Amino acid sequence: TLPCLPGARPCIPKDFGHGSLVCVCNATYCDTLDPLVLPAPGSYVKYESSKAGKRLERSEGKFQSTLRTPGLLLTLNISTLYQHVKGFGGSLSDSAAMNILKLSQPAQDNLLRSYFSESGIEYNLIRVPMACSDFSVRPYSYDDVPNDYELKHFRLVDEDVKMKV
Repeated sequence: TLPCLPGARPCIPKDFGHGSLVCVCNATYCDTLDPLVLPAPGSYVKYESSKAGKRLERSEGKFQSTLRTPGLLLTLNISTLYQHVKGFGGSLSDSAAMNILKLSQPAQDNLLRSYFSESGIEYNLIRVPMACSDFSVRPYSYDDVPNDYELKHFRLVDEDVKMKV
């Protein structure tokens, strides 16, 4: 297992054609970000990715208190909160789990660290689809028997038992 290294490690791009670049993450290397630090009041930090090659490129700026240029105006009222953010994360489908399980153990460790650790993007939530989703390798449900309102034929499929539960 690789230690969690402080500081950023650059993206090693891999081109899949058609303008599709990804950053390499394997058993020996994964790109990382600098540790996240809250910006000063009135400032922001932006991370930007693009087809031109930017991969979570960090930049900083200051919010303007008055509009100096014509265009879109975004007004933030930080004294009124409408919702509480519990965290950030993504979806883990059965097909994603199948691909993760095909990796070597060191590659799995690196991939999961890149998502969930302080040296990664610090996900703290995962959504697991019930039954199949549009990213499943096949269509299925938990009860394919018509009119089975008492769910006598309900059962979990192998994908769910092995990769979701």
